[in-house]
Amino acid sequence: MMKKDLLCINDLSPSEIEAIFKLAEELKAKRQAGIYETPLQGKTLAIIFNKPSTRSRISFEVGMYQLGGQAIFLNSRDIQLGRGESLADTARVLSRYVEGLLIRTFHQAEVEELAKEAAIPVINGLTDLLHPCQILSDMFTLKEKRGSLAGLKIAYIGDGNNMANSWMWGAAKTGLELALGTPPDYAPDADILSAATHEAEKNGGRIELFSDIYQAVRDADAIYTDVWASMGQEEETKQRLSDFAGYQVDQQLLRSAAQQVLIMHCLPAHRGEEITAEVLDGPHSIIFDQVENRLHINKAILMHYLG
Repeated sequence: MMKKDLLCINDLSPSEIEAIFKLAEELKAKRQAGIYETPLQGKTLAIIFNKPSTRSRISFEVGMYQLGGQAIFLNSRDIQLGRGESLADTARVLSRYVEGLLIRTFHQAEVEELAKEAAIPVINGLTDLLHPCQILSDMFTLKEKRGSLAGLKIAYIGDGNNMANSWMWGAAKTGLELALGTPPDYAPDADILSAATHEAEKNGGRIELFSDIYQAVRDADAIYTDVWASMGQEEETKQRLSDFAGYQVDQQLLRSAAQQVLIMHCLPAHRGEEITAEVLDGPHSIIFDQVENRLHINKAILMHYLG
């Protein structure tokens, strides 16, 4: 049987996404009912993070534990990868010891090389280009809140970063309408925009790019934002604060969206920059429901790939 990897949401078919959502729903319901099952007993997930993490690390470690397996956290400084051992050799070594590998790093090419060389499933925990697990969780949260993703419009406001890129693939696979509101110089990846737009047409979705955020959020069912300066961009913070002026999600922007609009953010958030505290902590926010669902969707991902 050919091994499967999760490097990008585009690796999944619409039916596989639905299967992961259904599994996450079942796992969440069982946990809330106090039903504890251990389908991954005896299995081990190696976690390599070259970028710090709160939600990704904790949700995958706890998720693996709740499913009966164990997770081994490997900082690149703790293993020979930090002393020059190649990614290819690291992948081959880990393939002899563990059943799965989760990596969070800077370059998408690193994840792809690990997947190419590893004999075990490789899961992309975040790169500068993509963050598939986060968007799967966010789409699951939207489905949970609205009953279905069909006909929903998502407005993504801010930097055309890995979150925007992953939202494009998420919308393309599930038939969502996605409106991206970004400054012209911070548009999402052009190749992904082109490919995802084509895929969206096949699945009943639509992807549009705006520089006017009020146009982007018109009649939106959910507004999503992210920090203006991501990890590794700290030196650009001052310039970005200037360039993104006018792209804040605030109470005034909400008035242009649907009446019951949902507010979403992948966290960490900078209150007063990309989003106001009034909105982030307000009645429309489902941000901490997103946080909780990272655990359930990541457990479903682990089951899908390691089960």
